[in-house]
Amino acid sequence: MKTTFSHIGLAKLCGWFGITRQAYYQNSWKAVDVSVEEDLVLNEVKKIRKYHGRMGTRKLYDKLEPFMIEHQIKIGRDALFDLLSANHMLVRKRKRKVQTTQSYHWLRKYPNLIKDFIPTAPNQLWVSDITYWQIETGYVYISFITDAYSHKIVGFHVAETLESVETIKALEMALEGLIPGTEYQLIHHSDRGVQYCHHKYVKLLQDYDIKISMTENGDPLENAIAERVNGIIKEEYLQDYTVKNIKEAKQVLNFVVKLYNEDRPHNSIGNNVPNAVHENQDVKVERLWKNYYKKQDCKSNGEFSNSNCSVPLRSTSQLEFENKM
Repeated sequence: MKTTFSHIGLAKLCGWFGITRQAYYQNSWKAVDVSVEEDLVLNEVKKIRKYHGRMGTRKLYDKLEPFMIEHQIKIGRDALFDLLSANHMLVRKRKRKVQTTQSYHWLRKYPNLIKDFIPTAPNQLWVSDITYWQIETGYVYISFITDAYSHKIVGFHVAETLESVETIKALEMALEGLIPGTEYQLIHHSDRGVQYCHHKYVKLLQDYDIKISMTENGDPLENAIAERVNGIIKEEYLQDYTVKNIKEAKQVLNFVVKLYNEDRPHNSIGNNVPNAVHENQDVKVERLWKNYYKKQDCKSNGEFSNSNCSVPLRSTSQLEFENKM
């Protein structure tokens, strides 16, 4: 208005709208302050997304809180959602396509032991699952073992086949983290896939006196934590990397699991990171989000399934493993 009617004094223009010159300047300064704050928040989101490329709005808000307190920025989660939406920085969720579980086999299947079981400390319940990952040469398959209490990935392995011998390597990694001489009342829970029913896998669990538990049908809620971990690793991290071969796939997976375990807060463990909970039982764990599979509206989740997002693909040369981690 002032630019359009430059020949008219500011006092007269303000009088037309019933406001004072002071109110005009205060409003202008406030708009500048808001713009600066939004730019600061967006730049900080970009820094977080450098490694957590598909982290959702809820997790971003948790990680932004110390930054916003330090800079005296007041912005709610809904406002952050709107800000990211306006700047095309929301995350598109992608659907699963490849089946990795073959439960129609003659090997022994075990009952579900965890229907009413709630772990109260690390290494009481491990949950396992296998997921796929498409790289340039085709599909590779990742075996995960996750501690149900801390949500730490305690064992993982990526391979070009779904053979049982590959899945056993993830279990061997998890077992290496147990303290020798310590007695554990540990349950291993998985689906009824042939890899978990294989006699070598079963024997290794029995050698460590680990109880064996399996799902009874195809309901993902029977192995909810394992399913959730698969989704996080794939949707928030792996699909943003361009990987040429299995060697690069192993490097990327190592890096991503480190990020997940050491730098990604979880609502289900009081917004702590898995490593902190797994290694320190004094860390307070309060479940802030109880149902992974309950459908909520997109705004409460902080995402739109059809949002116009754009997250650049990374090459393995961008990882900078030694310098950044």
